[in-house]
Amino acid sequence: MPNAQNESMMAAIKADLAAASAVWVVDYRGLTVKEVEVLRRNIREADAVMKVYKNTLVRIALKETEMGEMDEALAGPSAFVFCKSDLAAAAKAISEFAKENEKLEIKGGLMDGKFVTPAEVSKIASLPSRDELYAQIASSIAAVARGLAVTINAIPSGLAQSIKQVAEQKPAA
Repeated sequence: MPNAQNESMMAAIKADLAAASAVWVVDYRGLTVKEVEVLRRNIREADAVMKVYKNTLVRIALKETEMGEMDEALAGPSAFVFCKSDLAAAAKAISEFAKENEKLEIKGGLMDGKFVTPAEVSKIASLPSRDELYAQIASSIAAVARGLAVTINAIPSGLAQSIKQVAEQKPAA
């Protein structure tokens, strides 16, 4: 029979899973408390949250919610990064921290009900963030609008130049 603490933790895990668009799993063994604080801050800035749960409870919660399986990543001490909106930003925060601290190991994750390998998490981290994509789209739209404005402006100025040339030729003739 499950105890009350495990039941409340299971409810918290299910709530986190339901609110997350992706979950990245990391092994944080060997990190100091200060390094973990820096990692959590970087993850929070990427609109995600890092929590430590028992692997067994996460495995059970995944089965009960039918969100997929990630048994490969659920071995040893694990911290779970629940991404709310921008998957790439959270993956980037983890990857950049892992480059600086070799002790942090990316174990994989879960996205769209499918297991994601550590290499795939690194590829996702290389994608532009949502804000960067918005900036690229806005820049493209601005370039099209600028080109359109130049083209529209060229029609009357071309007409004016033609009229000026005709006017200059009339008195001479």
